[in-house]
Amino acid sequence: MPKLDSSVEHVVNKVVDPIGVSQIRYFAKKFSKIPGIIKMTLGEPDFNVPEHVKQAAIESIKENDSHYSEQAGIIGLRKAIANYLNVRFDLDYDPESEVVVTIGATEAVYATFAAMINPGDKVIIPTPTFALYIPIIKVLGGIPVQVDTTADGFRLTGKKLTEVIKREGENKVKAVLINYPGNPTGFVYSKEQLEEIVDVVKDKEMFVISDEIYAELIYGKKHTSFAKLLPGKTILINGLSKSHAMTGYRIGYLAGPEGFVKNALKMHAFMVTAPSNPAQYAAQEALENGIDDASEMRTVYQERRDYIVGKLNDLGYETLLPEGAFYTFSKIPAKFGLSSVEFCERLAEEAKLGVTPGMAFGDGGEGYFRMSYASSMEDIKEAMKRLENFTKSLQ
Repeated sequence: MPKLDSSVEHVVNKVVDPIGVSQIRYFAKKFSKIPGIIKMTLGEPDFNVPEHVKQAAIESIKENDSHYSEQAGIIGLRKAIANYLNVRFDLDYDPESEVVVTIGATEAVYATFAAMINPGDKVIIPTPTFALYIPIIKVLGGIPVQVDTTADGFRLTGKKLTEVIKREGENKVKAVLINYPGNPTGFVYSKEQLEEIVDVVKDKEMFVISDEIYAELIYGKKHTSFAKLLPGKTILINGLSKSHAMTGYRIGYLAGPEGFVKNALKMHAFMVTAPSNPAQYAAQEALENGIDDASEMRTVYQERRDYIVGKLNDLGYETLLPEGAFYTFSKIPAKFGLSSVEFCERLAEEAKLGVTPGMAFGDGGEGYFRMSYASSMEDIKEAMKRLENFTKSLQ
């Protein structure tokens, strides 16, 4: 195994080097080494990909469809995405010029930021939130401005946004990112709450990046896409990882005005050339003939949600009822005197239950822990027993 030559030890991107690894992945890997542990760390659907979707990927391979697709993705899939967005959310995108198929929503986020921000530009990030956004902004030379939303029920209010823009300098803030249904909180913005944000940004020189990857997993209410309210300034991020349990297929997409998307496409092409053909044909099948495939999963997730939230609150872990996604985000009682990392490490070691510390989700996450209920009800019930015993030991 080669050892890094001492003459090149310091030849490194000075921005990338100090950035830590994903804390979500770090703790998931760390806790996986504990024998007999129940892991409720990763946001990984425990359902299989629908059979008709898998068959489409198989047929693509059988047909020797092994050549490069268009860099923006196969046109059939882009048309399916545009149609899906129209049917579900009343959005109007040209599949030829306003949709790009990416390697998961992750790459869509990266391509969007890479096409948007210059060194020194600021992006407002409400926290707690998915940890991916902050390091990407830093790598690109931007400045993530974290806004703690815990006092406002995990939402960015129009008043708070106005205050932050004024403080940071309107000429320096280039975008605000919202993620809903939220990871890790499960919070879902109503149309009225989104309109508060619209009122603030509509006359300013800034974008809204709306990550709506969990849009199909909302319980008992309708999803309003931010792109419907402010289409000319919104970059929409979505994908099939959560809606069709296709995490390993790595198909996401971005949609927005052509004037912006043409540059995001350049960044996408520089990074990955084009997505995998079998995965794209599977995604096309999912959107053309499986638009309601998520309904069964949603019903099961809601049953799990109701059970786990009830148990958490009974045990003294203050937990708001998630309106979407498949996570609970619970407050660690102050009387325990434990940081989120200390609590989660002890829970894993002493009770063999793996959850994610809130510090992994930005400044607003400390003092909380996230549990993914993308697990079987059997595992969830056992997890709650282990958490109950662990809680008694702390008290």
